[in-house]
Amino acid sequence: MGHREDLLAGAKRCLLEKGWSRTTARDIVAASGANLASIGYHYGSKDALMREALFAAMSDWADEVQASLAQDTTTGGELTARFESGWSRALELFGKHQAMWRAQLEAVMQAGHDPALREAFDRAQPEARQGLVGLFHGVEGREVDEETSRVLGSFYLTLVSGMAVQQAINPGHAPDARDLIEAMRRVVGGTPPTPAG
Repeated sequence: MGHREDLLAGAKRCLLEKGWSRTTARDIVAASGANLASIGYHYGSKDALMREALFAAMSDWADEVQASLAQDTTTGGELTARFESGWSRALELFGKHQAMWRAQLEAVMQAGHDPALREAFDRAQPEARQGLVGLFHGVEGREVDEETSRVLGSFYLTLVSGMAVQQAINPGHAPDARDLIEAMRRVVGGTPPTPAG
């Protein structure tokens, strides 16, 4: 690997081990074997390198979910069966990639103070929505029309974001795929909450 790739690999490692806000340029240099000046030469700044490392780590999660869903035997089945199977697989990978989700949450909280980071998240949203529809419906993301991507992709993105928060706080209390399906049935069916007591 060259310095650029070494820096990215080192930044990803630091991101997962130390988190977004605790990673320093010196940490990245130590993890990559590169020198401090190479960060500026290859990426312009430590922040730009960290953004690229974060989105690369998020892409790794999506690739792993996609590979897992490709092995899914319910691909031709009923939509709820596909949803349950797909979300069960995705939730398993939430646990495996917990460090990445924590780093992403840290970065999201910093985006309000970092216009370049906010812009990077904003640019990634359409592709993320399209990709999530593709993942959970077994189609190529680019085959998904804009309106479906906006509506259904936003729904999946909301679920992923909410799950990341719940998994970061207390994984034991996060809903499983069946809970999500039951919640959607109740909302769509207009089932009112059962009174306590």
